[in-house]
Amino acid sequence: MCGRYALYGPQSRYREHFGVDDEFDLAPRFNVAPSALMPVLRESEDGRRSFVAARWGLIPSWAKDVAGMRKPINARAETAAVKPMFRHAFMRSRVLVPADAFYEWQVVDGGKQPYLIHMRDGAPFGMAGLLERWQGPDGEQVTFTILTTTANAVVARLHDRMPVIVRPEDYGRWLDARLVDVAELQGMLCPYPEQAMAAYPVSRRLNSPANDGPELLEPLPT
Repeated sequence: MCGRYALYGPQSRYREHFGVDDEFDLAPRFNVAPSALMPVLRESEDGRRSFVAARWGLIPSWAKDVAGMRKPINARAETAAVKPMFRHAFMRSRVLVPADAFYEWQVVDGGKQPYLIHMRDGAPFGMAGLLERWQGPDGEQVTFTILTTTANAVVARLHDRMPVIVRPEDYGRWLDARLVDVAELQGMLCPYPEQAMAAYPVSRRLNSPANDGPELLEPLPT
């Protein structure tokens, strides 16, 4: 699964990496938790990419009453195309969720040890996401979920699932709403090559969403 991630680099990193001109108004975030309002990248019909603010935890557009409703932060890549909760967004409203790292926990004596997982070259990356717009009594709510897949070797020692990280060369296809071939879409939703990734343990202060500072990126002494 993916239950926490981080987005802390300068805006120039994201403009260059994702091929977008605009920016998002957000201070660096080192401990993004469910329900957070975060930028996601979408593509309009004319091919222009832009960031939109969305809340992490999907509400489908057809929902009637969301009080007490499950708002999934993750969706399985293998079944999202057919599950009622996700199939509309999978076909028509795919996005990329920018990140610099994500976190996973390893069960150890005395509790769970968080690990930071990142690209070896320090580059940001785009996690495959689905976007929905729900019209409620207080106006529109824009929400998203992150797709997950089988863990690669880096993540597998911590958890059996990991977020789908879209290869940069596939960004255009993933974002293109005209692409509706399920087999082609699912072909992009595979584990990211482990050779490009690394992980290290970080402070258990990460366990509380109230803690959000650059010290959470520091590796634990070995």
